[in-house]
Amino acid sequence: MQDNFDVQEAVRLSLQTEKNAMNFYLMAARNMTGKEARRLFEILAGEERDHARQFFRLYRRDDIPNFDSFMDSISETEKKWLSVREGEVLNELGVRKAMELAMLKEQKLEEQLRRLAAKIDNPEVRAIFEENATSTNHHYQLIESEYAHLMGMVHETDIDTYVRE
Repeated sequence: MQDNFDVQEAVRLSLQTEKNAMNFYLMAARNMTGKEARRLFEILAGEERDHARQFFRLYRRDDIPNFDSFMDSISETEKKWLSVREGEVLNELGVRKAMELAMLKEQKLEEQLRRLAAKIDNPEVRAIFEENATSTNHHYQLIESEYAHLMGMVHETDIDTYVRE
């Protein structure tokens, strides 16, 4: 990746990142048999679409004339990213492993976005990548919280429920 993005390139990359994540979560939702896990992945997919819409509003180039058409289409590159093998693996993993995979993907993406942001001199462009990284961290936290509930673990979001004496 290059570290001399202009603002529109940064917005376009962020838009694509959100679309990729949305497609991953939709695929995960389709492969979940449990309705709680399916619901979580559907919620995450919806949030990714909402984040993409925010980036689309900032995008001023004309190569993406329509948001919904862009988000609903799948390019050859995206087909590789959403490989059949990954879908099969998700199906075989079950809820726990799918959530672990999703958390890992969110962590790696956040790290990548923060590393990239740190290399960028333009503060406006850097802010776009930092905002995307923060959004990615939020998704990680949502998945982690649901994972803790699934595993019967006390999560920091439950702190008010459990009082130490």
